[in-house]
Amino acid sequence: MIFIAVRFTVRPEHTDGWLSLVGPFTEATRAEPGNLFFDWSRDVDDPNRFTLLEAFEDDAAGAAHVQSDHFAAGLAAMATAIAETPEIINVNVPDQHGWGPMTELAPQE
Repeated sequence: MIFIAVRFTVRPEHTDGWLSLVGPFTEATRAEPGNLFFDWSRDVDDPNRFTLLEAFEDDAAGAAHVQSDHFAAGLAAMATAIAETPEIINVNVPDQHGWGPMTELAPQE
């Protein structure tokens, strides 16, 4: 599995519209056969910072993603709204296929 975390600092005038701006890119990526998840969150301390967590089944799925038309269109759209170059973590995780249960915590009544 390829796991990727990307932090985006968005220009203040684009912050409120960021999720709409990346909406088509998000929907298209989630529809890719090799995508495991593609989830956005907003920083609770800095409203101009968003984090994207994404994962793909394998190297082939990751390559298909970055070679897609919607990837190029998404980067072009984001480039007009970011305040600085995003920070990224990109790692291969062996023998993982997505989410699993957390063993240290479970709901209690």
